[in-house]
Amino acid sequence: NKLHPLNPSWEKELKTVTVLNSVGDEVEVELKAFAAYSRLKADLEANDRIFIELDSARRTVAAQQAIMKSFTEKYGADYAAKTVAEPGCSEHHTGLALDLYFRIQRADGSFADVYHNEDMEKAEYRHIWNAIHAKLAAYGFILRYLPGKEHITGYRYEPWHIRYLDSPDIAGQIMPGLTLEEYLTGREAPELVIVLRFSDIYSEADLHEAVLAVKCRFAALAGCELRAVHYAGDRERGKEIPDRLNALGSGKYSAVMELLTDFQTADGAIDPFEPNRMYTDFPWLLGRLSDGGWEVVSIGDG
Repeated sequence: NKLHPLNPSWEKELKTVTVLNSVGDEVEVELKAFAAYSRLKADLEANDRIFIELDSARRTVAAQQAIMKSFTEKYGADYAAKTVAEPGCSEHHTGLALDLYFRIQRADGSFADVYHNEDMEKAEYRHIWNAIHAKLAAYGFILRYLPGKEHITGYRYEPWHIRYLDSPDIAGQIMPGLTLEEYLTGREAPELVIVLRFSDIYSEADLHEAVLAVKCRFAALAGCELRAVHYAGDRERGKEIPDRLNALGSGKYSAVMELLTDFQTADGAIDPFEPNRMYTDFPWLLGRLSDGGWEVVSIGDG
């Protein structure tokens, strides 16, 4: 994850298989993960008439760099930062993380691929993901990036991203709503409080997207546990031309927002944070990008 890059020695031990998906792409998967995926796929087809396919699994560092570039161009920098891991820190380097897509069978028996993120996220397909997720643990998989826990995983909710653990028992302990990080530390994170006051400047969607950007960035702060996020309000900082941020961001911001956070640090907190301290009303400044998303530009008063 964002705090634990891949150990280079992993690739020396990695055994994989390469398969062709329904759109003609080659996908490389760790051998045992692929065997478990194949059993999951057969179960879903036979009992639920759900037809899943592999979009991607193992990626090299170079492939991860290409995906980051592609997502930034297609969806914007904000979306890419919340969705794509930095090269070297992606679970996909292990071959144990699988991105799924599915196919819809037409009345004449032919299939239509539901392949793109924006299509797979449509409400009309939620029942398909629910059925898939319900069977993951039995085959040793977990849903990796949960909604509402972006401050722990570092990524937005991805219904298609599953992780193989080689243990249905452990997967079953995690799947009721834990993240892998919480399971490994033996402690479920406390409930996060989010307070978004009414704004004359920003829409509710703006505020939620800005909070999501902060949460995804927060996950990279080692030894820090997020407790609350709240909007600072429509103060002068929100109305002025964001000269300060544009000085940092080469003039690319059209607006600025301030969010405040409360978080607790542990013994292993990183500089500049003090260990074992509760920080309150800690400021985060965000700039609005041309694609409408929000980018964290400044943390703290610096």
